[in-house]
Amino acid sequence: MYNKMNWPLTLYFDGECPLCAREIKLLRGHVVKDRLLFVDISSDAFDAKVLGFTFEHMQSKLHARFADGRWVTGLDATLWSWRAAGLGFWAAPLTWRALRPLLEFGYRLFCRLRPHLAWLPHPDSGRRCVDNRCAVPTSKPASDEQPTLKKK
Repeated sequence: MYNKMNWPLTLYFDGECPLCAREIKLLRGHVVKDRLLFVDISSDAFDAKVLGFTFEHMQSKLHARFADGRWVTGLDATLWSWRAAGLGFWAAPLTWRALRPLLEFGYRLFCRLRPHLAWLPHPDSGRRCVDNRCAVPTSKPASDEQPTLKKK
């Protein structure tokens, strides 16, 4: 896809999503120094407008940006984040042309269902519980609009 990688890759993820948080936890455990950075878009400190997007757009699918400003989204963001963490062999099927249409369909389906999965156990659930009460955040459904990514 790209001849020369401009590391680090910054991965923008939704830390409130239980499945997303599990994947990030796995990636953090294998991260290669100076190749992969993480930004939780559910953090109060995150502002999508600074990047030229809306929060809903950033939440609609996975986004990642190389150091030179090139963006990758969806399955490509997954592929490159796994490669940056040194786990590219696990994501290799994402490069197989014969499987790509099926994987794209599955990813779009997951993106539509993801807001409804907040009830799943979160890997950080212990930190979300205070005084015998646990808060399960409600995710906002992503809008159907698919704005074009801006190149920096």
